[in-house]
Amino acid sequence: MTLLIVGATGTLGRQVARRAIDEGYKVRCLVRSSKKAAFLKEWGAELVPGDLCFPQTLPAALEGVTAVIDAATSRPTDSLSIRQVDWDGKVALIQAAKAAGVERFIFFSILDAEKYPEVPLMEIKRCTELFLTESGLNYTILRLAGFMQGLIGQYGIPILEGQPVWVSGESSPVAYMDTQDIAKFGIRALSVPETENQVFPVVGTRAWSAEEIINLCERLSGKDARVTRMPINLLRTVRSCMRFFQWGWNVADRLAFTEVLASGKPLNASMDETYTVFGLDKQQTTTLESYLQEYFSRIMKKLKELDYEKNKTKKQSKKTPLKKVNSQ
Repeated sequence: MTLLIVGATGTLGRQVARRAIDEGYKVRCLVRSSKKAAFLKEWGAELVPGDLCFPQTLPAALEGVTAVIDAATSRPTDSLSIRQVDWDGKVALIQAAKAAGVERFIFFSILDAEKYPEVPLMEIKRCTELFLTESGLNYTILRLAGFMQGLIGQYGIPILEGQPVWVSGESSPVAYMDTQDIAKFGIRALSVPETENQVFPVVGTRAWSAEEIINLCERLSGKDARVTRMPINLLRTVRSCMRFFQWGWNVADRLAFTEVLASGKPLNASMDETYTVFGLDKQQTTTLESYLQEYFSRIMKKLKELDYEKNKTKKQSKKTPLKKVNSQ
């Protein structure tokens, strides 16, 4: 079976590619830059040039492909808008996959997208789900809540460096999941017939609020967090200002998603059916405590080693000048 993975250089996509290669699939990755995707080639993937926003590049990439796994999404720093990548691009991909006779299409969506029609990313994900289900392709839709990997930059690093940790509105508990675990479900869907033409939540073992995550990081790092709260109205004002400039549209649309995380409504769902259908063990799913414990353990160990080397160098540099002075 040949897989085409879209978004393979991203946080989730690279884990999907790694998992697929480890399980023996022939993996092909659609990439805009071969240089940035060199690590995928080193892992054993085939790189094919292409871009969701240039539909004419897709047919060649899809030749001989059995299944597509779509892990792509726009980034706040992209010059292209969410609509261009997550709607126009995905529609083009689904149409091209249908024309190429692809047998399976795995799509990563967002949990509770239908509840937030005013949030561009959520509404576009909902519409893409609908377009995929009506395309005639044999699909599996996996609805995610959030990545544990994103918490390092949001909480871990700022707390270690004594920088402000930003919290907005009433913190929504989110069932974050390790992308390595999400990848397990994405690849597993290919071999489980019961997942065909179905939608499943794929979320972590429990939902965590911002305050709970901060407290956990403080305990594991031994440092106090500098929490700065941003009023939700200020966030909305910033978003409105960004909409005045074309270069700020993508950032403004992303800020709209921040309101979801500040609404106080949990992003979580029962995973009982998902684990049963996929035949995976919940006990093997990474918990947020163990994920952050491993991160802080590695970082604190490294900091101690660097501090030791620094002090050792200082002691050695102090001895030499004293000897020279005494000899004179």
